Amino acid sequence: MKKIAVFASGSGSNAQNIIEFFQKDSTANVVLVLSNNPNALVLERAKSLDVDTFIFNKTQLLEPKGVLSRLLDYKIDFIVLAGFLWKFPEHIIHKFQQKIVNIHPALLPNFGGKGMYGMHVHNAVVEAKVKETGITIHHVNANYDEGAIVFQAKCTVDKDDTPEDVAKKIHQLEMAHFPIVIKDLLTKNG
Repeated sequence: MKKIAVFASGSGSNAQNIIEFFQKDSTANVVLVLSNNPNALVLERAKSLDVDTFIFNKTQLLEPKGVLSRLLDYKIDFIVLAGFLWKFPEHIIHKFQQKIVNIHPALLPNFGGKGMYGMHVHNAVVEAKVKETGITIHHVNANYDEGAIVFQAKCTVDKDDTPEDVAKKIHQLEMAHFPIVIKDLLTKNG
């Protein structure tokens, strides 16, 4: 069974959804949730689901004996970024080539890059008056939101939609698709 580590900085609804999905599926198991935010709700969600947690700072993320050592200690096979806001370090990307995915709340390459997360994205989508948006699941490389796209799902943006309305639509897409895409990647890549 594959071992998944999830990185998150906030509330952790995606992380919880992924943990619960794999608790009922034999493909993999989420064994570790890591966060740069000691007050992140994701840590409580993980603990309530009997998943180990690890809180780290920027130094621990950037030095090879920090976060990477923890991942290797847990024999992690696959890494999921689910609302993780820091740029991912190259030494971890190199060690887990094509085994790190991120979810972005828009259809990349639009509305991506540094500072484009959460409500910042939804506000930009509404201000741009686009007719559709969605989610993008992509591999992680050294640049924000520029890794190869694995999957996209779309939803309409109605002319009366607020950024909060868009956020709800995006959240539904994330809940429906993210765990299944992760399972598909794990199954295809052995």
